[in-house]
Order: sequence, then structure tokens, then C-alpha cells
Amino acid sequence: MQTSLFGHDAPEIDLAFHRVERIQLDRESWIDRQPGWVSGHARLFETLREAMRWHAQERPMYDRVVAVPRLLSVVPRDGAHPLLDAMSRALSRRYGEPLSSIMLALYRDGRDSVAWHADKELRDQPTSTVAVVSLGSPRKFMVRPAEGGASRSWSVGWGDLMVMGGACQRLWHHAVPKQRHAEPRMALMFRIHRPSVRA
Repeated sequence: MQTSLFGHDAPEIDLAFHRVERIQLDRESWIDRQPGWVSGHARLFETLREAMRWHAQERPMYDRVVAVPRLLSVVPRDGAHPLLDAMSRALSRRYGEPLSSIMLALYRDGRDSVAWHADKELRDQPTSTVAVVSLGSPRKFMVRPAEGGASRSWSVGWGDLMVMGGACQRLWHHAVPKQRHAEPRMALMFRIHRPSVRA
């Protein structure tokens, strides 16, 4: 896997969020973006890929059952890596919500993807916050209005942070589309813990 400069350093996060940029999608919805929020991303990627228990899942689609095109892992409540706990604390402090539920998704190659969607547990909430840290090689991250309209996209990877806030889950959908050639990418997703949330 190709990595950007300094990707193999000891992993650290920018606790001060020095380079975060807010992107206003509409009057109620926004995305905070900070490229390279995690330094040493390559080492963290390899550590988590080896340490986590990855699961393949299936879901019904029309009249058949299909494989979910990515691997998933839920971080235990006592943590899997001290930096994940540090990320959760830093994000919770900044956004004023306990973002203590952590799920990981591994996109093995360009065939792995996630279709247009909003988070089921959050799309009926007036506002919510979901933070996504991308490790590994960049992939396209897209958003578009839930009622239809033009999409926007960013290339995310190499330790980038994307935070969807405000009414994002209620008014917008997001996706990571398939692409012809792609090296592995891992998404670390931080949300409010809800007992009903399923992997």
C-alpha cells in the first residue's frame, strides 16, 4: 500500500484541530474537514487491520441476500487501541457529544463500497454528529441532498477527518462509490452510543 509522507511515524492526533475547515452544506447541515488529522496513519492502519476482529455481513436486497461490500468491526467498550480512545475523547470535547461508539469499516479494494444512505439510528434526529477518520489510501467520499440534487465529493484517506453535523443525517445522504483501482482504506466511525445500534 502506498502511503503519504510521514505515514509510518508513530500515530498521533491533532488535539487542537488546527486546520479544521467547516463546509456549510445548507442552513442546517455542515461538514468539518481536516486533512491529515492523524499523523502516522499507516502504522495505525496496519495495527488495527491485524488486531481487530473483522466480520463479513449480508443484507436482504429485493428477493435475495447479498454480501455487504466491506468488512466491519465494532470496537469493544474497553477500547482496542489507546489512540482510538484519545480520538473519542477529543471529538467528544470538541463537538459536545459523547462520541463513544466506535465502528470500523475496511474497504479492501475498489470493489468495496457503501451506497447512498443516512445513518438509520440518526436520520430521524433533528441534529446529530458522526465523525469519520480515514486511514489508508484515499477514496472518494460523496454527499448529496436526500431529496435529490447535485452531489459534492472529497478525496479522503491518509489520516483525514470528516465530521458530519447539524441536520446532515436528516437532510443529506453520503456514499463511498466503487472505483476501478483502489488500495485498502479503513474508516473509523465515531457516534453517540445507542443500545439499539447494530453493526
